[in-house]
Amino acid sequence: MGERIEYRDGRWVVPNHPIIPFIEGDGTGPDIWRAARRVFDAVVEQVSRGTRRIDWLEVLAGEKAFKQVGNWLPDATLDAIRTHRVAIKGPLTTPVGGGIRSLNVTLRQVLDLYACIRPVRYFEGVPSPMREPQKLDVVIFRENIEDVYSGIEYRAGSSEADAVIGFLTERFGAKIRPGSAIGIKPMSKFGSQRLVAKAIEYALRAGRRSVTLVHKGNIMKFTEGGFREWGYEIARERFGEKTIPEADAGTGKGDGGRVVMKDRITDAMFAQLVLRPDEYSVIAAPNLNGDLLSDAAAAQVGGLGLAPGGNVGDGYAVFEATHGTAPKYAGQDKVNPGSVILSGAMMFEELGWNDVATAITRGLGGAIRARRVTYDLARLLPGATEVSTSAFAECIIEHV
Repeated sequence: MGERIEYRDGRWVVPNHPIIPFIEGDGTGPDIWRAARRVFDAVVEQVSRGTRRIDWLEVLAGEKAFKQVGNWLPDATLDAIRTHRVAIKGPLTTPVGGGIRSLNVTLRQVLDLYACIRPVRYFEGVPSPMREPQKLDVVIFRENIEDVYSGIEYRAGSSEADAVIGFLTERFGAKIRPGSAIGIKPMSKFGSQRLVAKAIEYALRAGRRSVTLVHKGNIMKFTEGGFREWGYEIARERFGEKTIPEADAGTGKGDGGRVVMKDRITDAMFAQLVLRPDEYSVIAAPNLNGDLLSDAAAAQVGGLGLAPGGNVGDGYAVFEATHGTAPKYAGQDKVNPGSVILSGAMMFEELGWNDVATAITRGLGGAIRARRVTYDLARLLPGATEVSTSAFAECIIEHV
């Protein structure tokens, strides 16, 4: 019988048989989830020699939930995640321009999963447009709740948009073209600092050498500029003996083993990731910046097919595949399950099962080196053997 994961004094308390809710996802979600679950169960059993196992609990969201209970995100699903604290999910449908709001964003906001964590690294043998993709090894901490993703926006020509425009022009003399759509970009000191603090804590725990604050503070001085200022402030006040500003580390004294705090303007950071990727280790960014950087970085090492992600708060976490639902391939046992499998590795690492996380990553790397891969990689790898989603999972297990 499975047991609940607990969270006490800022730490996960994980039994040997934890109950973990899962959302299989829409489109290709069921295919990749079946493969991922097969890998998770096999690796946990092998690494622990049968002393640990996961009791998986299916909960509904997305199209499957709507068809069965008439609700895209049922209260029962949220209650289950709150009860069991940690969950994993496949991709969910989000219509563009109308309809339901993003279920991913809703989950993050309702559960206050304020840190979107995206590790981006290269696996040997994966096709890449870069000459030296192995130089990129970063973990991106993206603020998950605020910024333009807060959902405060009004359609062009609506009474709400016109009222906001009228208020800003009449009260503050703002120059806004009539008939504009309006979006609000809230960024708080509280939200920014807890995100940066989590990034610094990770860097210290993982032995990573720097944390870079990425912002557009040269233009948006009080929102993104605030993010930069608040980030340096929390580093100084809470981690003063363990961090050092880049300016001080460059005086010839060195960093003394401390985490170096850097900051970069957003557009310059995109160039830096291409030209000097090995100078960056952990990145902390506001919501939109972090979203763009995550996908751009993933493209350098082979794309979203191998891009894991986790949404983590204080006592709650949901790990997810970061790619879309690819509905045209649904049910074909064809697509790459690597994203959700690596997200599972992230989940196990978060829970302290580092041996399981390491074994999963090792198995995935071995399968790629053996060139027995799904179609997205096989078409780019000379001499590769194209295999199905389920066969790729078995190959991963073989290489653990």
